[in-house]
Amino acid sequence: MRIIAGKARRLPLKTPQGLETRPTSDRIKETLFNMLAPKIPGCVFLDLFAGSGQIGIEAVSRGAKKAYLVENSREAFNCIAENVQFAKMAEETVLLKKDVYTALYGIHEKEADIIFADPPYEGGHYEKLLSVLKDRAYVTEDTLLVLEADLKRDFGFAQEYGFTVENEKYYKTNKHVFLRKVWSSI
Repeated sequence: MRIIAGKARRLPLKTPQGLETRPTSDRIKETLFNMLAPKIPGCVFLDLFAGSGQIGIEAVSRGAKKAYLVENSREAFNCIAENVQFAKMAEETVLLKKDVYTALYGIHEKEADIIFADPPYEGGHYEKLLSVLKDRAYVTEDTLLVLEADLKRDFGFAQEYGFTVENEKYYKTNKHVFLRKVWSSI
């Protein structure tokens, strides 16, 4: 696993040992960032369930002004900290060793431009995540939410939480779902 593009291009990154994380392959990461490229420079990026931190680190390498990397596992968090130091990105990153849902209440940005989340596929995380994000002031109609999910996962429930699915990008074993908050005049 490596940083694909930007100021830290080609730097190798560590991954946590064990099966608790599913590192995104370089090919899928490159496809994702090709889709996100126009929004990355100068953005505020949230990497939730960050694992190795590779997605948030890639965003900073490509020009994000700040990335929050949120991970609750001690081993994964230590891996993220090593990767951030190795890539010399400590100034542009905020590392939060917390439960994602608790961490979301402690982020005080005017706006998050991109929120990426790769939660465990089972356990109701997608619904819970949308229920918390819908009320966060930094999640606006301009915020792009990208969820990594199992191919069979249906996101029809997103409208219940005030989000609409804009796009889905399918890969061999998973997909990225792109959502935005539905504008409301209330």
